[in-house]
Amino acid sequence: MDPVSTSPTAPVAFLKGHGTENDFVIVPDPDNAIDLPPHVVAALCDRRAGIGGDGLLHVVRSAAHPEARAMAGEAEWFMDYRNADGSVAEMCGNGVRVFARYLQRAGHVTAGDLAVATRGGVKWAHLAKSATGGASATSADSTDSATEAEDGGITVRMGRAVLPDDGVTVAVGGREWPARNVNMGNPHAVAFVEELAHAGDLFSEPPVSPASVYPDGVNVEFVVDRGPRHVAMRVHERGSGETRSCGTGACAVAVAAARRDGTDPAVTGVPVTYTVDLPGGRLVITEHPDGEIEMTGPAVIVAEGYVDPVWLETAFATRPEARSNG
Repeated sequence: MDPVSTSPTAPVAFLKGHGTENDFVIVPDPDNAIDLPPHVVAALCDRRAGIGGDGLLHVVRSAAHPEARAMAGEAEWFMDYRNADGSVAEMCGNGVRVFARYLQRAGHVTAGDLAVATRGGVKWAHLAKSATGGASATSADSTDSATEAEDGGITVRMGRAVLPDDGVTVAVGGREWPARNVNMGNPHAVAFVEELAHAGDLFSEPPVSPASVYPDGVNVEFVVDRGPRHVAMRVHERGSGETRSCGTGACAVAVAAARRDGTDPAVTGVPVTYTVDLPGGRLVITEHPDGEIEMTGPAVIVAEGYVDPVWLETAFATRPEARSNG
């Protein structure tokens, strides 16, 4: 069923989770019965007046959502992802892992492979058998991929990257760099810089030119080398500002680094793996010769409860011109 456009009359359950400190408000809604207009999503994601998050994961059965019904035969669940400002996004790599962890916690799935429908297509996640799915009050350590797997790390098959030929440039504070245009189901501009501090404060989206290449906005990654096939990055996510981590961004960075380093698996015939350090932790990205990209990292549920109905009613009735999420 399609959601109504009025505030819910029953309590609305929520959970809070994160993947390498990219955090999300999770709203379980199997029948797609809860309306979540942009200003309500922004209120829920507000870090001072709401629950707080880099985005919102609306958990819906694919058959119940008009944007996902065509994928229902392949994926039972649809990740209706929203940015922190309430805008709709095609995909979120860290979000897929947290989405899968929620489904496991709720008893909808067990260890093994899971198909997740997204606006960027169907993504496949693999939940490690050792995962408990339980809540934790602490963030995941930035450990290597083997340790993450032992602790219940989740691997997501992210699909293939598209690399348009458009030449783009990223500029910050008088500096500018050529950037690689990479699409992971959502758009990215990847710039290799000398120091991560060159990205500036990332409060606002760094200018990318020509702007016509990204008519719907772009995620911008700034990358430095840490060692062989090991990089670190900062990211400005469209609609959210700087975040502690971005899964699709880490994939885009690994793809751009492989092309720069001459290790494109389609050319060498050999898979290539990059370790990507982010402010919130570590992700391990592998690209295979057929172009398939896998991302491995932690996913943690930290809290659950109910949104206060009076607060929610007020949020539905209030349409502020802008909300701060910083």
